[in-house]
Formats: sequence, C-alpha cells, structure tokens
Amino acid sequence: MTALNTEPNFENTDDFYAALLAAHDGLEEPEIHALNARLILILANHIGEQDVLEQALKVATG
Repeated sequence: MTALNTEPNFENTDDFYAALLAAHDGLEEPEIHALNARLILILANHIGEQDVLEQALKVATG
C-alpha cells in the first residue's frame, strides 16, 4: 500500500496557485465546478492507485 504524501512536493507553489486561479477567471459557478471535477479526475487518473485516492479523500474530508 502506497502512503499518501501530504508534505510539500513541488516547487513554485505560488505559481501553481496563480495558474489555478487564472484558470477560473471569467467562469460562472457551474463552470468552476465542472473545471474542478475535470481536474480532480485527471489528477486521480495520474495517481492511479485506489488506496492513495481513498487516503486523499479521508484527508480532504477531515
């Protein structure tokens, strides 16, 4: 079982956050939700490990 990494793991977090906010610019709320859902599914596919994804869900739902 792979453990979920919750430690900082990439450089330029501020740059990514700015890009994430920019991707939402001009979108209406339903479009924002759709973008977020697509992004989650793309990243979940990249991770590709059910146990890691379930760990992330637990962390996110606190």
